[in-house]
Amino acid sequence: MSSRIPSPVWQKVSIATLLLLIPPVGMAIARQSVTVALPANLTPPRISSNTSILPRHPDYQALKVLVQKYSCVVSVQNFGKVAITRTEFATVLSACINRSQELTANNPNAVSQADIQTLQRLQAQFAPELAALKVKPDELVEDSTITQSPTTRKLTPASKPMLALPSVPPQNQFLNRSNPSYSGKVTTENQPNSQFNTESYNRIDDNPFHHVNNEPLSTFSIDVDTASYSNVRRFITQGTLPPKDAVRVEELINYFPYNYPQPQGDRPFSVTTEVANAPWNSQHKLVLVGLQGKRHTSATLPPSNLVFLIDVSGSMDQPDKLPLVQQSLKLLVNQLRPEDKVSLVVYAGNAGLVLPATPGSQKAKILAAIDRLQAGGSTAGGQGIELAYKIAKQNFLKSGNNRVILATDGDFNVGVSSDAELTRLIEQKRDQGIYLTVLGFGTGNYKDSKMEQLADRGNGNYAYIDTLLEAKKVLVNDLRQTLFTIAKDVKIQVEFNPAKVQAYRLIGYENRLLQNQDFNDDRKDAGEIGAGHSVTALYEIIPTGITSDVKLPQIDPLRYQRPGAATPDIGANELMQVKLRYKLPQANTSQLITQAIQDSDLQSTQTPSTNFRFASAIAAFGMVLRDSEYKGNANYNLVMKLATPAVGEDKEGYRREFIRLVEQANTIAVEK
Repeated sequence: MSSRIPSPVWQKVSIATLLLLIPPVGMAIARQSVTVALPANLTPPRISSNTSILPRHPDYQALKVLVQKYSCVVSVQNFGKVAITRTEFATVLSACINRSQELTANNPNAVSQADIQTLQRLQAQFAPELAALKVKPDELVEDSTITQSPTTRKLTPASKPMLALPSVPPQNQFLNRSNPSYSGKVTTENQPNSQFNTESYNRIDDNPFHHVNNEPLSTFSIDVDTASYSNVRRFITQGTLPPKDAVRVEELINYFPYNYPQPQGDRPFSVTTEVANAPWNSQHKLVLVGLQGKRHTSATLPPSNLVFLIDVSGSMDQPDKLPLVQQSLKLLVNQLRPEDKVSLVVYAGNAGLVLPATPGSQKAKILAAIDRLQAGGSTAGGQGIELAYKIAKQNFLKSGNNRVILATDGDFNVGVSSDAELTRLIEQKRDQGIYLTVLGFGTGNYKDSKMEQLADRGNGNYAYIDTLLEAKKVLVNDLRQTLFTIAKDVKIQVEFNPAKVQAYRLIGYENRLLQNQDFNDDRKDAGEIGAGHSVTALYEIIPTGITSDVKLPQIDPLRYQRPGAATPDIGANELMQVKLRYKLPQANTSQLITQAIQDSDLQSTQTPSTNFRFASAIAAFGMVLRDSEYKGNANYNLVMKLATPAVGEDKEGYRREFIRLVEQANTIAVEK
């Protein structure tokens, strides 16, 4: 009876026979076997330098698996779906090598031996492209404990699988085969301590000046987000100026509380206006519109149904990510009342319920669940959001505050991952009375552009937490305005009087602009005001009859009509009329507030208020950071001159911190 030759023996005989029969091929395979781990089956066909790699190619599939398994940062447009070049392949491969190093630094067994061998094989095959990206191919196996055989080269489980690889230069980080602005997003340059930086920000173009004769109306949604300020602070404290698209001037301004009066009667907020000369251009005026939300005590606030949705994917395994999330949420838990409820949902490779709805009186149980969180796996962000909203709906409080609190770096790459899908899901849940608060964490792969959209569509707010002190501000000091909405869909529309104003510019709010007809359309979503929130908007205007040094847009005169012509007897002394629309949290119909601003409100001898001077200082700071064409004579010295005497009471020290930040930015700019 014949016996079957064992498969491993047969493979060795086959390889030996091949080496003897075809010496040139045999020598090539022998050389390959010394440096590359060959799988049990045949290696994929080699890809020539001028051939695109198709998604179905085995190497492409292998890299795609590694990306998903270890949450590698993907910086190539539509990776996994379209053919890519060898350079693009090497860029993603470099990210996976870096990611493997991060994981194995804490746990030598975090990356499987099979995956290490795949990385080694791909690294050898794409060595020229990696070298072009400043990656040294021999560093993958340097200083490792290696056992070799004619066909394999393995790292022992106790060894250090791979060493840190140099970061890819900024010009090679984001590869787009068509148009660099295809996605409408921009990425940051390399930061200190950043291995592979793929932070993304939506592009912002400064609002221009508009001729009142052609466009007398300006309409926008309010914005109470503060993420941009703390993110800008993070860049500056790390010794670099932020990318201009990370600077949203309105979020810098609205990071700070202002001493506006409390509303009277049943109105949820008051409206304050002020006019003074523009500090950066003496020919222009600056108009402030301030809203102040009504403050509530804890006793008057409704109970909360909160669902913590925590990203525990591999990308969150950094000290400034999941550990900071845990510390931050503990601060919030300590503020809970017995009538409040908390659930805890996590997402990584899969989404899961870690803690069912638990009363705020059981703080020890909630804190223990937070302590058990660990990072690892890919990012099923869409699945996690769906589960979080499901839990929120199951515990819905009809007259309470129902909210999902998402804590993440924004790096969704598995499941419902497109911006359009996520925003549609969140809009649907928003209409059911469940709002969304987004807390951003981390650096390097931070996705500001995505998280801002999610919060905007979810009737919530968006904050970036870079330190535990910032977590205390957002989740303790500002808890009521962060979580409790007192007015929703708040819109502002300003009509300028052409007899007094020839041109105007809204400072900031570039991504909050609305069509004029949206103001009266209650179906259009807008911003929310929380309990105690203050919101500030600034208009820079050019008075009629002034020859400004700012170049204004030129439009040919209309033949058949005179748009914006002043009505002689109506509002003869008015600069502008401010209108606001808002809805109460449970209402579907908006209410209207109207207020006129008189030209006489500007007195040359009157000193602008502390609120006005400090808000204008921050606006100037934002324009300098953005190098805005409208910054006039604004510089860091002017910012300091405006802000220093306008610190005011400043109980929490936020304004004094701002002055120190301006000093740091000035030092960086001088040394640059």
